[in-house]
Amino acid sequence: MNLDQIDTVVTRVIDRTPVLDIHTHLYAPAFGRIGLWGIDELVTYHYLEAEFFRASTMTPDQYWALDKIARADAIWKALFVERTPISEATRGVVCVLASLGLDPGAETLKDARAYFNAQSFESHLANVLALAGVSEVVMTNDPLDPEEAPSWEQGVGADPRFHAALRLDRILNDWTAGAAALARLGYDVDAGAGPKSTDEVRRFLERWIGLMKPRYLAVSMTDTFTFPADDARTRLMQHAVLPVCKAAGLPMSLMIGVRRQVNPALRLAGDAVGQADLRSVERLCRDWPDVRFLISVLSRENQHELCVYARKFANLMPFGCWWFLNNPSIVEEMTRERLEMLGQSFIPQHSDARVLEQVIYKWRSSRRSIAVALADSYRRLLIDGGQVTESDIDRDVTRLFRTNFTDFCRM
Repeated sequence: MNLDQIDTVVTRVIDRTPVLDIHTHLYAPAFGRIGLWGIDELVTYHYLEAEFFRASTMTPDQYWALDKIARADAIWKALFVERTPISEATRGVVCVLASLGLDPGAETLKDARAYFNAQSFESHLANVLALAGVSEVVMTNDPLDPEEAPSWEQGVGADPRFHAALRLDRILNDWTAGAAALARLGYDVDAGAGPKSTDEVRRFLERWIGLMKPRYLAVSMTDTFTFPADDARTRLMQHAVLPVCKAAGLPMSLMIGVRRQVNPALRLAGDAVGQADLRSVERLCRDWPDVRFLISVLSRENQHELCVYARKFANLMPFGCWWFLNNPSIVEEMTRERLEMLGQSFIPQHSDARVLEQVIYKWRSSRRSIAVALADSYRRLLIDGGQVTESDIDRDVTRLFRTNFTDFCRM
C-alpha cells in the first residue's frame, strides 16, 4: 500500500467494522421505560441544557417549571432556530435527524415527534444500531436502583446485543445511603463499613454477579479520589469489591475526574471536571496485580500520565474519551497520543450514550477522528520504511473496536 491509499483504506475499514460499545447508559428493550429514546430526550439532554442556559435569558427555575415537551421546544428555538448548531452536542442532534430522514432545519419539532411516536421500539432500536455501526453495547446496571432491580429479580430475558456492567456508585460513593439501602434488603451492615459489612457487601455482589452476568464492575469517581485512604470506600474496595473481582475474574472499571454539582441549579448539567491524582491508579494496579482495571479519566491533563501507567501495568486498560473530552479535536489528540505510546493496546472510545439515538452521532464523529489519527500513524510507518496492508489495518481496527475489550474481559 502506498501513501496515497492510506486515508481511503483506513476510512473504509473503520466504517465497516462493527463496534462493541463498552460503556453506555442504554437498556435492552426488556427493561421498559427506564431506557431513553426519542426527540424530546435528545434535545433536553444535559449537554444541550448547559448550552441553552448560556444562550437564553430563561433562568433554571423557569426552565425546570416547564414540562419536557416545552423544555425541548425552548432549546430547539434557542440553539437550532435562532443559532447555527455548530457545537458538538447540537451538531450531533442534526446528524441524528438527518440520518433518520428528518429535517434538521425545521422550525419546530412537530414532524420529528410524529416520526418517533410512530416507531416500534424494537425496529427503531435495530435501525439505530445499524446506522451507528454498533453490534453490541454494555449497559450501566445498578442493583440498588428501585426501577431497575425488579427486572433482574424477575429474570429479565437475555439479549445478545446488550451486556451488563454492575455499577457500584451507591455503595462506594455514599456508604451512608448505600448501607441504608442494603439494610432494607436484609443485609447486616453498619455505618463504619467494618468486617461484617464488607462480608455482607461481598455476599451482595456475588448474588448480583450471578443474576446480571456482568462484563465488569464499575464506579465513577470524583477528581479527589484517593486510594488507599482511611475511609469506608477503601475498606469496601479492599475487603469486598476487589476480592470479588479477583475471585470472579471480572475487571474493575474506574471513571475518574468528575466534580459534582459545581452549579446545582443546572442539575445534571451542573457537573464539571477536575484533575485527579493518578497515583491511586498506580497503587491499585501494583497492589492488585490479579485484578484487571479499565480506566477512563475525565481531565485532559491526566491523559499522558494514564498512558505512562498503562506502559507499566499490563492489568490497566485505558478506554474512551469521556464526557467533556468527547470532542473531535480532543478525541483525535488523545488517540494519537495513545497510538504513539501504546500501539493498539487501548480502547479508543465508548459512546456514554444515555439516549439511544446518540450512538449514531457519537460513533460517526468518533470514527472520523480515530481514522485521522490512525491513518497518520500508518503514514509515518510507510515514510520510515515499513509496510502495511489492508489486512493489517482490518486486524488493528478490530482490536481497537472489539477484541481489546473482549480479550481483557475474557468474554
